Amino acid sequence: MSEHTDYVKWFRNSAPYINAHRGKTFVIMFGGEAVAHPNFANIVHDVALLNSLGVKLVLVHGARPQIEERVRDAGIESRYHNDLRITDDIELRCVTDAAGSLRAHIEALLSMGVANSPMHGAAIRVCSGNYVTARPIGVVDGIDLRHTGVVRKVDAQALQQQLNHQHVVMLSPLGYSPTGEIFNLTAEDVAVHTAAALKADKLILFTADSGLLNSAGELIRQCEYRDVDQELEQQPLLKSDSVVQAVVDAGDLGINRCHMISFQEDGALLQELFSRDGAGTLITQEYYEQFMTASIDDVGGLLAIIEPLEAKGVLLKRSRELLENEIEHFKILVRDGMVVACASLYPYPEQRSGEIACVATHPDYRGADRAERLLELLEKEARKKGLDSVFVLTTQTAHWFQEQGYVECQIDDLPPAKKQLYNFQRKSKAFIKTLN
Repeated sequence: MSEHTDYVKWFRNSAPYINAHRGKTFVIMFGGEAVAHPNFANIVHDVALLNSLGVKLVLVHGARPQIEERVRDAGIESRYHNDLRITDDIELRCVTDAAGSLRAHIEALLSMGVANSPMHGAAIRVCSGNYVTARPIGVVDGIDLRHTGVVRKVDAQALQQQLNHQHVVMLSPLGYSPTGEIFNLTAEDVAVHTAAALKADKLILFTADSGLLNSAGELIRQCEYRDVDQELEQQPLLKSDSVVQAVVDAGDLGINRCHMISFQEDGALLQELFSRDGAGTLITQEYYEQFMTASIDDVGGLLAIIEPLEAKGVLLKRSRELLENEIEHFKILVRDGMVVACASLYPYPEQRSGEIACVATHPDYRGADRAERLLELLEKEARKKGLDSVFVLTTQTAHWFQEQGYVECQIDDLPPAKKQLYNFQRKSKAFIKTLN
């Protein structure tokens, strides 16, 4: 496949994500290390693209390495307690100087619009201000952290007004008190509390790694917040990672979706948001409903769903004995111990194809994309099994499968073993989908 064809295919496949993200609110955090990295200009270009696609953006930047540089230039030795800077009066000037310089630098990058550049015609309007109210941390373990503080409140209403005017909001790691004081905050603290206050659809955290890595150094593509807690138990060194700790805090504050992606990888932001597999780690809240492989104990729940559809002729009739024998092929969605949706995958390895069958949802739980999520789960499983395509046979749900990307095919296109079992009395239509 040519590079041109690959691009066209990727662009088409990104369309559902473009539609899904339009009008949503994203809080994106990047530390000072990211700003100093050569790839940061590409990140700015990708941020501009998100803005042009109608995403409401709040950018939160850090400044630790830049502060360190100014502290050294001032001939001061940095002091820390629990990985928090002890910010005295002199260091506070270094903090405000670094934060102000970085903000101006980022605003300049977002203001670019020269011809033949990704920013041409973007016309991004950036606003910043005293949206974050802070308080001092105070004395911890007998040590006064001075001007180091934590977020007390985020003015979500004022931020929302700016976002509604299509402005990009940028927040520095600074907070202000009603008494007129300035406090040195962590970018992670600002980002997490801002996302929570805005009820943001996504919190995106840039990190040096590709995302959250397990103990074997492998990237975890998707997990729940509770899984992050388990990784912290298995990998104690992660407790010192400020980004990972921010993920934990995000879970505690009820943020539904949090992403960890690398600031070193060009295009990681776009790949994470506009492709099926992403580029980093997606962390979500524990859902009341869970996907799982069916067991023999689930046969009764399966029958309760599929028997009414069998009676209507929507599904091919299956006996309890057949279900028990084929139970390992079924995936189910369970809600509080009740099977509310099901689907099955039957591989044909020789033809590198698979049949998806028995896609059904309990009548009380239709209309919430449960079948779509099950179908996507089985398609992912088919890819893992090395299958190039999946097919379905249906009598009454042809349009629904077409909406999911399936195209009609001939019975002769099916694997020989399946073609031999085809029921000509039902006159089912066949649909196939090529897996990317």
